Amino acid sequence: MPHDTTTLLSQTTFEAPAVSQDQFREAMSLLGAPVVLVTTDGPGGRQGLTVSAISSVSDTPPTVLVCLNRSNRSHQAFLKNGVVGISVLSPVHHDLARVFASRSVEPDEKFAQGNWVIGETGSALLSDALVTLDCEIDAIHSAGTHDALFCAVKSISTSADADHGLAWFSRNFHHLPVKRA
Repeated sequence: MPHDTTTLLSQTTFEAPAVSQDQFREAMSLLGAPVVLVTTDGPGGRQGLTVSAISSVSDTPPTVLVCLNRSNRSHQAFLKNGVVGISVLSPVHHDLARVFASRSVEPDEKFAQGNWVIGETGSALLSDALVTLDCEIDAIHSAGTHDALFCAVKSISTSADADHGLAWFSRNFHHLPVKRA
């Protein structure tokens, strides 16, 4: 018989120690993550940025989670367009990742770099990315300063040429070898 955690939690008084923003950010810097460009295009305009807050949610149906800061200038465009293009980067995209991470570079300048294809949703996808996922936003959950976008994957493309992926860990880029089956 499963135990009732609702009852257990309601009978227990537990105060979590205060966690500072600096402590949390330092801890999260030690959580390795892929380096990814996310893009959108449509009635809300063409926008893109570099993120590392992305995760697989489910393979049935194929769903990923992308977290966006609500104060980012591109946030509203993603919501209005309802589509997300995801390009998982390899080491050759190191400079492009920095360009898309910059707040001072305008969207047209960002997209002038790299070679792009348009996915079935209308989002731009980097043609030589390690992996691309063309998605529609299926659900949004707000938490703190960010929105978690649950994205239904409509199509996937992988590169047969890339031999390394680009990861972010301890505030630096790292190259991870691709192991092919």
